Amino acid sequence: MGNRVDGGEGSSGVGVGDASVLAQYRLVAPPAESSLPTVSIQLEETLPTGAYDRLGNRPADGLGSGTRVTTLAINTQTWFWVPNGRILRLRFNVSRTFAGRADIDDVSVYGTALGFHGQVRPGDTFAVDAAVEYSLSREWALAFDLTWSRGGDTRVRGHVTPDADVAQAADVHLDSGTSEAFGFAPAVEYSWNAHLGLLLGVRVITGGRRTPTTVTPAVALNIVY
Repeated sequence: MGNRVDGGEGSSGVGVGDASVLAQYRLVAPPAESSLPTVSIQLEETLPTGAYDRLGNRPADGLGSGTRVTTLAINTQTWFWVPNGRILRLRFNVSRTFAGRADIDDVSVYGTALGFHGQVRPGDTFAVDAAVEYSLSREWALAFDLTWSRGGDTRVRGHVTPDADVAQAADVHLDSGTSEAFGFAPAVEYSWNAHLGLLLGVRVITGGRRTPTTVTPAVALNIVY
């Protein structure tokens, strides 16, 4: 994806963000005809594959965090028949992320400047996602998510090396403070069969405490076995 920054240089082109590997295990599996909720535990590992530092004069090229992030989640889902004979699915998920540390050099997604050298420890995050999915047909479905998240304090520690304008190294301490974000994500889904489907949607973060407003298109190919 690419980034555009108001009042500054946009990204130089399409880039690759951080990559994730996800595993899920179902703890409660009611019979198929039951509307009792299924409950699953999910473990996700996000790998720091996206650019995050040494961004030069284009900080919008930063698409990653630089750290490995582990996410533990509890996912629930149930369904109901609606009067017109279609199926309405409801999902409610909660998750907690635990982030590691990363080295930072020069301009980065964490607001550091040229000549900076140090480390970052992103704050852990707690998130809630409530979603509804309505089946238009056997192949097509509409989905809508509401999200809320709370991020912990992200801490940057390091120093700026001396140059012609700075006689000696200057220590840098940056703290983001805690943040909150509210958002929604409408989407349309097409399924070829029970194991293969495609999702097209958009994620809108409407802002919150220390959170900018963002709009992110989303495309996902889902393979389930």
